[in-house]
Amino acid sequence: MENPEVNIPLLSLLPFVLMLGSIAVFPLVNEHFWEKNKNKLIIAIILSIPIIVYLLANDLGGSLWETMVFDYVPFIILLGSLFTITGGIYLTGDIEAKPSVNLLFLAIGAVLASFMGTTGAAMLLIRPVIQTNKERKYKVHTILFFIGIIANCGGLLTPLGDPPLFMMYLRNAPFTWFFSLTFEWFVTNGLLLLLYYLVDSYFHKKEPPSAIIRDETQIRPLKLQGKLNFIWLAGVVLAVAFINPQYMSFMHENEYYKFLREAVIALMAYCSILFTPRLTRESNNFTWEPIKEVAYLFLGIFITMVPCLLYLEVNAKHLGVSSPQQFYYYTGLLSSFLDNTPTAVTFHSLALGLGETTGAMVAGIPEELLRAICIGAVFFGSMTYIGNGPNFMVKAVAEENNIKMPHFFSYMYKFSLIVMLPVFIIVQLLFV
Repeated sequence: MENPEVNIPLLSLLPFVLMLGSIAVFPLVNEHFWEKNKNKLIIAIILSIPIIVYLLANDLGGSLWETMVFDYVPFIILLGSLFTITGGIYLTGDIEAKPSVNLLFLAIGAVLASFMGTTGAAMLLIRPVIQTNKERKYKVHTILFFIGIIANCGGLLTPLGDPPLFMMYLRNAPFTWFFSLTFEWFVTNGLLLLLYYLVDSYFHKKEPPSAIIRDETQIRPLKLQGKLNFIWLAGVVLAVAFINPQYMSFMHENEYYKFLREAVIALMAYCSILFTPRLTRESNNFTWEPIKEVAYLFLGIFITMVPCLLYLEVNAKHLGVSSPQQFYYYTGLLSSFLDNTPTAVTFHSLALGLGETTGAMVAGIPEELLRAICIGAVFFGSMTYIGNGPNFMVKAVAEENNIKMPHFFSYMYKFSLIVMLPVFIIVQLLFV
């Protein structure tokens, strides 16, 4: 960000607050209005216009350009490509829904989430998990743990796993640095998988005998279509890992050379479209609407958050947030109710504004603060349906299949507050 000495008025932060408030409130109070992507784009444009005018009028256009070109464009290309490629992978089948089988589904999903994104892993596995458990009476708990593990906590190990991590990667956190979060990933997902196995074993014993008989007899082997997409997915992983200034020194000569990475990522998505049969995507209920929604909403988020980032860099030392524990819980709290991507970016700017230059530094801030931001943003996205994009998508697919999911608040007091939060507190006590 440029011109950090400029005085940023608090009023300029209001559109960002309203943008995030719209995402949180509209689905609850006017779902019919909010389900149309056109309306999301209208809201994003209306809230962005005053910010664009303000930034240009105060010679801050460079900050806007930097955010949109070097944050928004790579962000959308990566998410769009992962969405396109994983949408061409179709897994079907119905195997016996024993606790050990369900546990294996969730454990595999936890690993896949870091390499194909939480959204990709969730959309790949949710329908086979539902199909496998359709004969069982008690299955809501499986979907809830699915959200917690696959749609959130599994995505901590690479910048591909969850968008907040990719934003930190764009701020020069090395690809391999995220592997240093392996212990946090292992302990969190290990505890959640253990809890799930105990809960599912309890409910499995409560199943009516007729349900168990149907489950054991109605078997269809798992079948995977669109396998070629794993090659394109590997191409994306390798592009993010190696096409960056850390490995290609010529990229230091011109910052626009970084877009070689985005070109390769986009090429992988194009190959997926070219070589995946249309029927495979149709069977997967693939449409472009979810990625349009992300593009429209984040257009508004990235524009309106520019004054917020500038404000935090100027005023960070006066806000009283400086310890890793504070960064962990404040990032987590906001990630629970707002989108976790702008939350992570906001707290990164706050950490930059502290002006720390001693000790181990990653992405321009103390490593311990970056760890707290990344873990808090990724994990606490599971605390509500709106904390992370895949949460609502998994809920919608489950309800399409006649699984009665808890509403917004009961999700919290029946699941996230009593299952997820205690695990996150343990993680903080151990690691942060």
